[in-house]
Amino acid sequence: MINHASGTFEVKVTPETDGNGGEPALGRMSLDKQFHGDLEGTSKGEMLTVGTDVKGSAGYVAMERVIGKLKGQSGTFALQHTGTMTRGVPNLTITVVPDSATGELIGLAGKMKINITDARHFYEFEYTLADSQ
Repeated sequence: MINHASGTFEVKVTPETDGNGGEPALGRMSLDKQFHGDLEGTSKGEMLTVGTDVKGSAGYVAMERVIGKLKGQSGTFALQHTGTMTRGVPNLTITVVPDSATGELIGLAGKMKINITDARHFYEFEYTLADSQ
């Protein structure tokens, strides 16, 4: 059975330095999030980005560990992000890392969508919660 969860979140993105001067088009950032709604909790993550010479084109990957309650069930799980922007048109996939869930969330699988409206972040999460294998 597919379940649906939704709500809002705040995110703090902090640029990290590699100490080597690095390539200007490459970036690394830490993520700190607070989720509200059907998912109540926090997450910490790391993001790698690359920009291009074409305005509005870029890519990123990120991994984050979520700790909290999903519709009242406690545990942790990991999310994997893969995103591209092609001349301002976004394409983003956020997937639960298989077998990453703990506690009452063991067996969690699913995909999350993010929408940003008037500088507010919203999530839509479609998931299944099966018995552990």
